[in-house]
Amino acid sequence: MNNRIIIEEQGEKAYLYLSKYISIENDDVEVIKTTNKFNIRKITGEKSAIVNLNKVNDINKMNDFFKVVNEKLNVGGVFVGCVETKGERRRRIFKKYPIGIAQVYYLFDFIFKRVFSKLWVTKWFYFFVTAGRNQVLSRAEALGRLVYCGFEVVDECEIDNINYFVVKKVKEVECVKEPRFSILFKMSRVGKYGKPITVYKIRTMHPYAEYLQSYIYKINDLQPGGKFKNDFRVTTWGKVLRRLWIDEVPMLINLFRGQLKFVGVRPLSKQYLSLYSEELKEKRKEVKPGLVPPYYADMPSTLDEIMESELQYINAYNKHSLITDVKYFFRATSNIIVNGARSN
Repeated sequence: MNNRIIIEEQGEKAYLYLSKYISIENDDVEVIKTTNKFNIRKITGEKSAIVNLNKVNDINKMNDFFKVVNEKLNVGGVFVGCVETKGERRRRIFKKYPIGIAQVYYLFDFIFKRVFSKLWVTKWFYFFVTAGRNQVLSRAEALGRLVYCGFEVVDECEIDNINYFVVKKVKEVECVKEPRFSILFKMSRVGKYGKPITVYKIRTMHPYAEYLQSYIYKINDLQPGGKFKNDFRVTTWGKVLRRLWIDEVPMLINLFRGQLKFVGVRPLSKQYLSLYSEELKEKRKEVKPGLVPPYYADMPSTLDEIMESELQYINAYNKHSLITDVKYFFRATSNIIVNGARSN
């Protein structure tokens, strides 16, 4: 019965894809098409899998919906859904209309459904008019919301210009404050003595993208400099800000508060720091992170080279702090001006 419903609603390609991850005809698999969390609540008993055939773009309070799905699944249970990402939406619009009309339509569509829906001064008006239907979502935001709500991304696949996702429940929903959509972005980083600090930057990633770091590491390799290759979490304008270091200007707040110094190892997230050796993790606790990292002085390429660069800096700093910082500052400045070193 469920297989026929999925084929009729989504097509055979989608059915074959979903069949790789769940036994669709099992009694503890629920197939539903809804945007209302009330319909999820009506599901009786815990399920091993829930398949929602309705695009998440039409769900008004998305996080609340995902949290209810989480409640109805066993730990390790699978949730399957679909979303039209903003890239897929753009392709659909430009395929449907002549180029001139498509450009105008897409511009106003983006402003109203992407920008207005995020700004607190216009958000109420957007949801009043649309009731949350047909929202514009980036791939990063859709997946990030799911991880925020206790899921782990297993796989995703684009079928007929729609992105299908398979996620697994890994924990109960935590009472964590929802991320804000403001331009000024706060990040939790590991500071001196291993204590957490809040670092300020200008937002260069899509909302909820910070929850996808483990997934990005799983599907992508690190590029030279320790950044992720093909990081879809970064916005187009965010790439420009990063190249010019404009996104890091608010970190001066941390400098004035004494949480960072001018030259020092880059403040890292717990997830990224977990990739480091135990020796370097302990060494990093001895020094305060900085705005200008050793990377720009040594220009390492691989993660191993980055760790070696930081280890050499820390050992030198512990012997001669001021001389080391001055030396690293001028070497970094030279690489930036002469060799064109840039942040990615």
